Amino acid sequence: MRAHPLATDAVLAFGALVSMVVGSFAEPHGPHGPTFGTRTPDAFSLLLMLLGAAALVLRRRRPRTVLAVTCGLSLLELTTAEPRAPVAMSAVIALYTVAASTDRPTTWRTGLLTMAGLTGVAMLAGPMPWYAQENIGIFAWTGMAAAAGDAVRSRRAFVDAIRERAERAERTREEEARRRVAEERLRIARDLHDVVAHHIALVNVQAGVAAHVMDKRPDQAKEALAHVRDASRSALNELRATVGLLRQSGDPEAPTEPAPGLALLDELLDTFRHAGLPVAATVQLGTGTEPLPAAVDLAAYRVIQEALTNVRKHAGPGARAEVSVVRVGPSVEVTVLDDGGDSADSAPGQSDPGGGHGLLGMRERTGALGGSCFAGPRYGGGFRVHAILPA
Repeated sequence: MRAHPLATDAVLAFGALVSMVVGSFAEPHGPHGPTFGTRTPDAFSLLLMLLGAAALVLRRRRPRTVLAVTCGLSLLELTTAEPRAPVAMSAVIALYTVAASTDRPTTWRTGLLTMAGLTGVAMLAGPMPWYAQENIGIFAWTGMAAAAGDAVRSRRAFVDAIRERAERAERTREEEARRRVAEERLRIARDLHDVVAHHIALVNVQAGVAAHVMDKRPDQAKEALAHVRDASRSALNELRATVGLLRQSGDPEAPTEPAPGLALLDELLDTFRHAGLPVAATVQLGTGTEPLPAAVDLAAYRVIQEALTNVRKHAGPGARAEVSVVRVGPSVEVTVLDDGGDSADSAPGQSDPGGGHGLLGMRERTGALGGSCFAGPRYGGGFRVHAILPA
């Protein structure tokens, strides 16, 4: 029916025509109730019924035009035919169509106008008294058509609203799932970058030291190779812990060791000191205060790790670094400074044409927690990284 609306309306029009023609042969005031075959409609009434039914074929395409045509034919029948034929049935169907396809104010205005027009003419025209059953029937049928059409329109609107809400909820769930996947991928990428950049930089430095002193000072070379081994082992452990997050539920058990935090800050600083970077640290988190949230603790650790890795990679020889972690009110401020060493240009990334994602990762990590991160050259040389994290 939805695929062929015109054919459906043609079938409906034919059924209405049959009903009107059959009804025109009925005498409603027989001695024993309505009887058939006691009266016959004239040719003009049959023509009006045929035209009214034909107009219903276009009721969906031109609903108001069809209503006007059928009402005109019904008024013509009410004022000229005797006995009357039920041509008004076509107007009732047309009124229902208008009510089902428009808004409620228009429905009631059109319905009241149609009811008043047809019923008023039926009561004033013809030999029957104004309170005759046929006149009241026109009033009742037009009123029910308007109410039924309005009810159908309201139900369609309600169903469409529910369907649209369900589709919107489905789109929202899909967008939320994609957003969470993207955030998780970004977080894992940051962790992998922090781990790889830090430990590979230390391995590179210690391997260079070992190669330089291998012949003249084998003991120092052994010590440097031991640091290489420790740094590589730490890198593997952290990579294993990070990649373990990607395992499925049926995979082997993931590592259960905790994520790094400020409790391991001394061990982190020792790795840089062994690599030849003097680092001074100040940690003032206050006594008796609540511990930092795990995400903030990890973010502070990663910011310090990435900042010192940049110092080791980009600052000149002889550079010194300072690390400060201070709790100020509702925030934790992490500051990493370096003096630039003997290099006139110690801004991270400038000595490497390819650049990197370290500074971007620090800003994204702090921004995800509602904090901020500033990184830039210091006046007089060196570089400064300052992050503020909500505690």
